[in-house]
Amino acid sequence: MRIALVGKGGSGKTTVSALLIRHLAAGGRPVVAVDADINQHLGVALGLSEDQAAALTPMSARLSEIKDHLRGDNPRISGSESMVKTTPPGRGSRLLRLEEENAVHSLCATRLAGDLENVRLMVTGGFEEKDLGVSCYHSKVGAAELYLNHLVDGPDEYLVMDMTAGADAFASGLFTRFDLTCLVVEPTRKSVSVYQQYREYAKEYDVTIRVVGNKVTGPEDLAYLREHTGTDLVACLGASAYVRAQEQGRDKGFDTLEPANRTALARLQMEADAVPQDWAKFTRQAIHFHLKNAQAWGDRATGVDLGAQVDPDFIMGPEAFAEQS
Repeated sequence: MRIALVGKGGSGKTTVSALLIRHLAAGGRPVVAVDADINQHLGVALGLSEDQAAALTPMSARLSEIKDHLRGDNPRISGSESMVKTTPPGRGSRLLRLEEENAVHSLCATRLAGDLENVRLMVTGGFEEKDLGVSCYHSKVGAAELYLNHLVDGPDEYLVMDMTAGADAFASGLFTRFDLTCLVVEPTRKSVSVYQQYREYAKEYDVTIRVVGNKVTGPEDLAYLREHTGTDLVACLGASAYVRAQEQGRDKGFDTLEPANRTALARLQMEADAVPQDWAKFTRQAIHFHLKNAQAWGDRATGVDLGAQVDPDFIMGPEAFAEQS
């Protein structure tokens, strides 16, 4: 299952992402964790030091090599230079499995240690001085979008992505690459308004949305979230001494997380597990955004007809991976 965590800046998106990753890892599930936020803090939230997190290889730094690998022998793609972030897989492309050793994982993924030994962490990379004033952040997440377009995840395997804040996620088709999108919502008007905006933008794309309430202090907060998010609200996280200790660099062990918060994470996992994977929809959405980007800028930027990269007889999913093998 692919789970995206989005929400207003400061809502606790990264904290909730890290808690969910720890919960899944504690259950023995393999997890790929991806930090796709402009503020790259997921590594530290998962226990790395600032220096260790800064030393991680960004996916954006290995984009050319990732393209070379994913292109494989696809005859519709003339070369990696003609691949863009939306390029969909087709016959001959190299598809990826979440729990395998592959070139992308070797280039970019770091296996965590201890209680998180089932977790691979990848980061898209943050802004550098050379990017300021000339690049948008979405140039950094192109490698992650290509990775998701070529990933076949199976039962009891999880990808958790900490996304950029607010509606910025809609600057590319990345927001459609998930089975479940969880909005982290505080019981405030500003946070609720981000949820409402996100739901409005996503409604025509058949995106499955759920809400995780965060920083919920009592019945009034819960009632406020229920009033404004309705049945989308599936779990609420309250104050946590465990989280505060983690934020202060004191690892007290995940088993010390408060029972109510552990229950909330279990509910979120159950909600994700209940979403059926629809590979045909996934493929249609990939093609839609690829053609849209081709017309808007891609054909002009690459000098090729990107629409010709679409393999009309190819459906992404386990069957396609089996045929590749």
